[in-house]
Amino acid sequence: MDRTDFAARYGFERREATLANWRTAPFSRWSFQNVAELVPSAIRAPADPRPEEPAEDPGLLQARLGHGGATVAEHLATHDTDLFCVMKSGRVLADWAAPHADPALPHLVFSISKSLTALLAGALEAVGKLSPDDPVTRFVPEAAGSAFGEASLRHLLDMTTRLDFDEAYLTPDSPFARYRRAMLWNPGGGEQTLLEFLCSIPRLPGPYGDAFRYRSPNSDMLGVVVERAGGALLADQLADRVWRRIGCHGPVALTVDAVGMGRAAGGVSMTARDLARVGEMMRLGGMAPGGRVVPEAWVRDTVGGGDRGAWARGDFPELLPGGAYRNKWYRSGRDWFCAIGIHGQWLAVDPASEVVVVKLSSQPEPVDDDTDQRNIALFEALFRHPG
Repeated sequence: MDRTDFAARYGFERREATLANWRTAPFSRWSFQNVAELVPSAIRAPADPRPEEPAEDPGLLQARLGHGGATVAEHLATHDTDLFCVMKSGRVLADWAAPHADPALPHLVFSISKSLTALLAGALEAVGKLSPDDPVTRFVPEAAGSAFGEASLRHLLDMTTRLDFDEAYLTPDSPFARYRRAMLWNPGGGEQTLLEFLCSIPRLPGPYGDAFRYRSPNSDMLGVVVERAGGALLADQLADRVWRRIGCHGPVALTVDAVGMGRAAGGVSMTARDLARVGEMMRLGGMAPGGRVVPEAWVRDTVGGGDRGAWARGDFPELLPGGAYRNKWYRSGRDWFCAIGIHGQWLAVDPASEVVVVKLSSQPEPVDDDTDQRNIALFEALFRHPG
């Protein structure tokens, strides 16, 4: 794409998108599908490089299911959507792409990466390489003395640790900014590896296991455990145990730090349809075209378990009233479940209707409560829609 075409498509010139601004609008419209041009990344080829088949029911996009009677397409266009996919019973009903987005390119899914990393933990548990009851220090002895020194893998999986750390996405010179430098997502990285940063987080007083506290370093520490328990890099385990088994048609990628450790909490990029295939695998109890990804019992525990009390006492119970958080997946209070990432990334699965919905976005704010509720309303309308 030449400079004129680039500017016409994205509304700015390529040289204007940098490591300092890539997660802000308007640059995110391009960068969220081109992360590897800015952050070191491990890229894996498609498992099934055949072209995607056309969607079966594109007319679904004109159904009036959005906020205020808007069509699905109108809702997507007005809520910073880049890519969208609806799958039912394993068939793709409808796709949507913004004018600046390319459905064939992987899109950063942010914290949906946490849910993917948890799949690996479930697979490793099935072959006896780890247990949720294991202490973190069994695999990461250098974490002794940090907030992870008293944590079990269950505490990591369910986000019930007591880390002295805040998800201050927009606060410069905070521990969160230092965290992002360690993962090479911000300028000035390299003074610490990601693991060195994780092992520097202090502990807050209070019991572990009591309340859901959303802290992304839990998931990066889980990624370290998975790498060590599985004996391979996180990107290679994701490729072997998840992406190849679900039959990804597009390339997939994972950002890495200065020593090649994968960013388990937020570094995965994949296409909307491939992410929908992850949801379909979960709907089918862990089975995929290329074989079992996780045990059926692990899926049942993930989508039916979790401590509702810990959720209610946690950081944002109003997001999914009556919900729970288990194995890094969110359980709604209405029998569907999901994985969520900042800036508007969603994978929602409704077993009753056999519908999977993916919405990948370049939402300007990392968190937008009003838009979250409007998106949830759209997903639930899609679950109820005949098709």
